[in-house]
Amino acid sequence: MHVRKLMVLALLSPGALLAQKWEIGAAGGGSFYTSQTFTGSASSADAGFTTALAVSAWLGNDSERYLGGEVRYDFETSNPEISGNGATEKLTGQTHAIHYDVLFHFAPRSSRVRPFVAAGAGVKIYRGTGQPLAYQGPLESIGLLTQAQDLRALVSVGGGVKFTVSPSIQFRIEVHDYMTPFPLNVITPNAGVKAGGWLQNIVPEVGLSYTF
Repeated sequence: MHVRKLMVLALLSPGALLAQKWEIGAAGGGSFYTSQTFTGSASSADAGFTTALAVSAWLGNDSERYLGGEVRYDFETSNPEISGNGATEKLTGQTHAIHYDVLFHFAPRSSRVRPFVAAGAGVKIYRGTGQPLAYQGPLESIGLLTQAQDLRALVSVGGGVKFTVSPSIQFRIEVHDYMTPFPLNVITPNAGVKAGGWLQNIVPEVGLSYTF
């Protein structure tokens, strides 16, 4: 019991709190998706999301040594699409994600260059925002693009390098892989079409953060 009390007091002590630093930042880059094959009885098509702009913002904390963590929000202007047999159908769309990542740095906070890896989990919303056409072309028998949204669990892995610009400013280069089950409410397979699996979203970004 005494040992537990001492540990709690140590964690709440001013020295322990000062050993933590907070970080707020933003980044921008590109968004690249893998696709899934929708397979019907007579034909098939690739379903996924277009290459697009990605922006992120985060609030994190950083220990004196190697561990850290951050809550992160990601927005992408990615459009749902189906392509195959020489045809492509698209609908205006976007995605929103929020997740918590644990960061492990390969150098202490005092280093000017800090490579890191990250892993975490959260949720992602896929949205079809455009007005679908009454007839979506020859691929309509395979799948439909819908004005809907789909909330999916998200797994996040990635890594990058932080560069200290000044005592309060950091420059960051990073790449993340965001993985979710396929959003079948936004790109909906037709009856008898086999579809599903996981969708991978590769996002390289550069950004700046302020530490305090």
